[in-house]
Amino acid sequence: MPRFINPRMLAAPATGFAHGIVHSARARRLITSGQVGLRPDGTVPDTLQDQMEQAFDNLEMVLREAGMGVGDLIRLKLYCTVAGSAGAFRHLRERRLGQHRVTASYLEVAGLADPEYLVELEAEAICEEGEMAFLDFEAEAGVSAGHGGRQMAQPPVQTRD
Repeated sequence: MPRFINPRMLAAPATGFAHGIVHSARARRLITSGQVGLRPDGTVPDTLQDQMEQAFDNLEMVLREAGMGVGDLIRLKLYCTVAGSAGAFRHLRERRLGQHRVTASYLEVAGLADPEYLVELEAEAICEEGEMAFLDFEAEAGVSAGHGGRQMAQPPVQTRD
């Protein structure tokens, strides 16, 4: 289970985040690419708020595909081209995460990959399920049992002509 780090010598986090999170190494880890406000049909919403919502929806789809949810998130990083939007990000984060805490960064940037994109959301998640976490997930990736009952990738078969 994650342990939140908020040193007494630092100012307390102003909103729903932690200065650091310590987590055990026996878990599945997901690092996402930046998710933009691109809808599944390829369109991009016009407003910053709608793009933030869509980027978060897209992040949740990546989490679900990895067998995780927002409760597994430990880090969010939002890049935004609209100056002064930190409050909008905080509000979105608090509403979408509820009482769950993450480390969080908000960065204002001059531009993203497409001028139409106003935000890009990166995340990191860790799912602490013990050894069973690897069985179903790696079975889909075509791996087999290895040392100590842990699922390990099979080495490539080498042949001679």
